[in-house]
Amino acid sequence: MVWCSGWRLASAVSNHGGLGLIGAGSMHPETLREHIQKTKLATDKPFGVNIPLFYPELDTILNIIAEEKVPIVFTSAGSPKKFTAWLKERRIIVAHVIASSAFALKCEEAGVDAIVAEGFEAGGHNGKEETTTMTLIPAVRKGTSLPLMAAGGIGTGGALLAAMALGADGVQIGSRFAISEESSAHPDFKKLVTGLNEGDTKLALKKVGPVRLIKNDFFQAVNKLEQEGADGAVLSALLGRGRAKKGMFEGDLDEGELEIGQVSSIINEVLPVETIMKNLLQEYRQAKLKMNTSPFEF
Repeated sequence: MVWCSGWRLASAVSNHGGLGLIGAGSMHPETLREHIQKTKLATDKPFGVNIPLFYPELDTILNIIAEEKVPIVFTSAGSPKKFTAWLKERRIIVAHVIASSAFALKCEEAGVDAIVAEGFEAGGHNGKEETTTMTLIPAVRKGTSLPLMAAGGIGTGGALLAAMALGADGVQIGSRFAISEESSAHPDFKKLVTGLNEGDTKLALKKVGPVRLIKNDFFQAVNKLEQEGADGAVLSALLGRGRAKKGMFEGDLDEGELEIGQVSSIINEVLPVETIMKNLLQEYRQAKLKMNTSPFEF
């Protein structure tokens, strides 16, 4: 959710029944503090911050979160052992994002409060194993008793019901809210996503860090280098700095890094968060009712 989830989106999600998360991965420390403070003014409901653990100014970020008394932190892209105890000492609830069942035990050992299991379908940074959500959730559920949230490919109420049937206690939704009115993503990026079809995104940059991208000119350049066997250094040089900002925030649809999940193929309009939340709940109830009234018995 880099360049998408600032205070407007986070507070709107919390105000309409979800748990809004500020995406710290695209923010300098003082920018994050500003967004936390604005979220506090915009909602009296709980909210959290997502922190990629490879963040270059991580100590500063963590201190800001503690100073601002953020109640919940979602950590990702790193080992949960390093900071979970520090956060919990400050009475901060910790959820950690994983992409394989092998890491579920590591999460328990680290003392996290909840796990987010993110499947291959997800947008942005992803797991190297390419395990789909439908396969990942029951595997993680089997390996842990911690509260479990499913992520990756979830953008409808029916998908929410399916995730819970597989053993999840809830879901984390990214792409559907990245293309909301309150998202800070560029309008041209949002418009592009609403016209995507199946197969218009693909996992790339595996030698640098797997990330699901829209197949634009930048992706094609990456794909060509990968097919030629380029190493991580060459790919990193092409990626450079600020490529995601250039695409998702500034609207360069050709040379920017455009991150979005496979579920984008069924997102065909930009809606306010309130409507998205209402749709999710209505679809969930309809799907559940349909299952309860099915003529098939097993």
